[in-house]
Amino acid sequence: MQQKNNTTAIIIIASLFFIFGFVTWINGALIPFMKTINELTDAQSYLVASASYISFVVMALPASYILNKIGYKKGMSLGLVIMGIGALVFIPAAEARTYWVFLAGIFIQGLGMTILQTASNPYITILGPIESGAKRIAIMGIANKTAGALGSLIFGAILLSGIDETKEKLAGVTLEEKNVLLDTMADSVFMPYIIMAIVLFILGVLIRKAPLPNVEEAESEEIVEGQTAKTSIFQFPNLWLGVLALFVYVGAEVIAGDTIIAYGISLGFTGEEAKYFTTYTLLAMVATYALGVFLIPKYVKQKTALIASAILGIVFSFCILNTTGFMSVLFVAGLGIANALVWPAIWPLTLEGLGKFTKTGSALLIMAISGGAIIPPLYGRIVDANKQELMINGLQEAAAMASASTSSYWILIPCYAIVLFFAIWGHKIKNWTK
Repeated sequence: MQQKNNTTAIIIIASLFFIFGFVTWINGALIPFMKTINELTDAQSYLVASASYISFVVMALPASYILNKIGYKKGMSLGLVIMGIGALVFIPAAEARTYWVFLAGIFIQGLGMTILQTASNPYITILGPIESGAKRIAIMGIANKTAGALGSLIFGAILLSGIDETKEKLAGVTLEEKNVLLDTMADSVFMPYIIMAIVLFILGVLIRKAPLPNVEEAESEEIVEGQTAKTSIFQFPNLWLGVLALFVYVGAEVIAGDTIIAYGISLGFTGEEAKYFTTYTLLAMVATYALGVFLIPKYVKQKTALIASAILGIVFSFCILNTTGFMSVLFVAGLGIANALVWPAIWPLTLEGLGKFTKTGSALLIMAISGGAIIPPLYGRIVDANKQELMINGLQEAAAMASASTSSYWILIPCYAIVLFFAIWGHKIKNWTK
């Protein structure tokens, strides 16, 4: 009966991972859409992603407080409802065609998603034996990335259909005609976001009635003779090292997924050819998630999977630096293999032994998602600096861009080295004095 209840719970939580995977990945379609209808610069349009990342940082610790008060199940319900409210904000935003209102909607959705993630990740981790936590989170990863691909395709078709023709028309119309064109384009968000809001509200109600087992964190086993129980989250070095590992990992994952198209173009591939490159990274991740579900923990321990992932990330990073053309692009996509099992393995290794501090520890891990907002732009700055230096030394712009884009992937090596340290030693450090 317990096994049956856990299987039902895994299916329900997988549906939640599907939802926030769907919502997260539609940002790729929203960025060019917002840029066009609000007449933004490139830098302004990328605030779409920033609004999501900021919400994780702002809401993660309050989310842990909320979960301590109301529990995992009600927390998941609350997260879904808040996401639905954020979806509704898109309606007046489109009506007014006002960018900051769109950003407010994205931020509100991010707040709800933070609560949902802060509840669902530790819940699925402690739902069963901790040694199989990575296996359960790998299942969640399959749902998340599959939803991401689906969301990107659906919203790309809805929001970006005819965008090139609209841009051409905008170049030769009067101000009044331009406003009509842009208002018509903005109206295309009405129906999908109304449907999204309704679905999220319904799921928020249903999750309250869902047959989810009531799980509680095991009390920490850190108490030994001569020591007292830990009283602060700052007394867990393995947690803080896990947060650091997750921070650099998310940065590396975003680099692998978000730079590969631009990298391919810098190497001479056309936009039509390069637009599929992110799919290669995604497929690599989904395939490895599936492998993790089969192997962990029966054949491979989650610690071993994390060590192998980090080593593979370092090896592939060196391969990117020492190859050119399509082979180098394939090694960037291959990082999807190295990345897939890092998130699933870091969570259980970090949360093990936290006891009553599990919800707060989960919130700190969610805050580590901000690595995706910091490390990729750092890669971009390194590319710009290297490109300028090469051009000063006489290299043509195209060749300088290709060389700088390749050589700047060195930033991945210290990221995977930190993950490797955590996998081998960091997760074992239970006290600062040892």
